[in-house]
Amino acid sequence: MRVVIVTESFPPDVNGVAHCALQTARHLVDRGHHPLVVAPAPSPLFPASPGQGGAATGSGPDTDAPCPVVRIPSLPLPGYPQVRVALPSRRLAAALVEHRPDVVHLASPFVLGVRGMAAAARLGIPAVAVYQTDLAGYARTYMGAGEAAAWRRIRSVHGAADRTLAPSSAALSDLEAHGVPRVRLWPRGVDTVRFRPDRRDEELRRALAPNGELIVGYVGRLAPEKHVELLSGVCGLPGVRVVVVGDGPSRPHLTEALPGAVFPGRRTGDELARIFASLDLFVHTGPFETFCQTVQEAMASGVPVVAPAAGGPLDLVAHGRTGLLVPPRDADAVRDAVRALAAAPARRAAYGATARATVEGRTWAAVGDRLLAHYDEVLAARRTAVAA
Repeated sequence: MRVVIVTESFPPDVNGVAHCALQTARHLVDRGHHPLVVAPAPSPLFPASPGQGGAATGSGPDTDAPCPVVRIPSLPLPGYPQVRVALPSRRLAAALVEHRPDVVHLASPFVLGVRGMAAAARLGIPAVAVYQTDLAGYARTYMGAGEAAAWRRIRSVHGAADRTLAPSSAALSDLEAHGVPRVRLWPRGVDTVRFRPDRRDEELRRALAPNGELIVGYVGRLAPEKHVELLSGVCGLPGVRVVVVGDGPSRPHLTEALPGAVFPGRRTGDELARIFASLDLFVHTGPFETFCQTVQEAMASGVPVVAPAAGGPLDLVAHGRTGLLVPPRDADAVRDAVRALAAAPARRAAYGATARATVEGRTWAAVGDRLLAHYDEVLAARRTAVAA
């Protein structure tokens, strides 16, 4: 099968959309298929590799990509330079014509994905759209309004797709309630080899908490919609050290809002896996997560989780078994949940062990095969429609 993955973000970007697109490309290659990725060009700090239309070579960000990558010229999003927005370009349509895909995979379509959808429609190619970003929630956070407009755009983009894949039950219900047709569930996988309990590093723990404090961690983008400031009450708990891993526009504000917290910056790969496994408790604060990959990585690392009872975490965290769910955007509830688990080491250990057992079957290979089944169903439906 030949597939073009049109994604709003791809490594070296560090976010859920980029990570999922990379894992999808890897799985397609592993199963003998032929993917091509189309993505915005990264920051000039990471110049794209030579040979945009062929296999990634050279020393740019696509050197280790599992398949060819076509980069579209882009600009930084105003006020959030870590996010790149693709400019209008003929490269996208040319890539589809040259690659001759059986299906177009649209990862979190917003700007580039909208153009990918239009190009696929013109060429008569089936399209699968993957919903990953709560645009309505972001509109509330950044503009204080615009939810209705965000949902109109979501309906327009996803309504044109042959199938929309939602990452969680909450996201699926949201999409259907707002009139998006043909929605199916497709969750995310987790690297259970990289993220595992035996990565726990006592030397790292001593560096993060020199006085032997309980280590409570957050991992993710530091942006307003993540509401990391909700950890302020946790910072005031005796014997607790808060560790905030990641980067983003909210970092300067958070260093003031979270006194005593440690900010190691952005971490990836095995280094990130050691941090996860070295935590005593993982807390996620964002109420707009359509899935929440970091919760799943913490669980794979054998770490109990505190997360908001909203969005993706509702599918991931079994309250009272693998962690605790708290009311969204409630700093007191977050503090109280951490306080309760800090005082119960046996309970934390039991939650962590159950969390690891829960995700052991959620590998990217298993999830990738489910995606291939969605592709097959879309192609079969398109063939039936053409024949009719």
